[in-house]
Amino acid sequence: MGGYNDAMSNSTGSRAAPTSQCEAARFHDQRIVFFDGVCGLCNHTVNFFLRHDVHGRLKFAPLQGRTAEAVVPSAFRDRLDTMMYSREGQLLCRSAAMVRILRDLGGVWRLLGAVLWIIPAPFRDLGYRCVAAMRYRLFGRHETCRIPTPEERVRFLD
Repeated sequence: MGGYNDAMSNSTGSRAAPTSQCEAARFHDQRIVFFDGVCGLCNHTVNFFLRHDVHGRLKFAPLQGRTAEAVVPSAFRDRLDTMMYSREGQLLCRSAAMVRILRDLGGVWRLLGAVLWIIPAPFRDLGYRCVAAMRYRLFGRHETCRIPTPEERVRFLD
């Protein structure tokens, strides 16, 4: 996708540098899942992560929001065809993001993530792209971004 790798650096001067280094630094130590806020599949996936993130480490932000604007390169925000994961200064996309999130969930999900990591990235990403291409047809599209419950609100960034 646009020449970006599965893991991108957010350091100054890189091709994936966010619009505001100061703003991006604010989120450096957080684990943030960036998702298409109007995609039905993405919303189901966020709900899954919320249920299985027993330690509450993951934060969530729509690709259409201000947090994504500060952290995610515009090429990804504009296309909305991949879920992204910011962790420890790295920005992961496509299947690499999903595998890393599963590993961070722990338990049986960590094992599933490890097994999926064995599959070469081009094959994982091919599967990811096939699902992404059909996601609106299969899971629908919402008019607005997901509204978190009051209990979930602390885990969502705008």
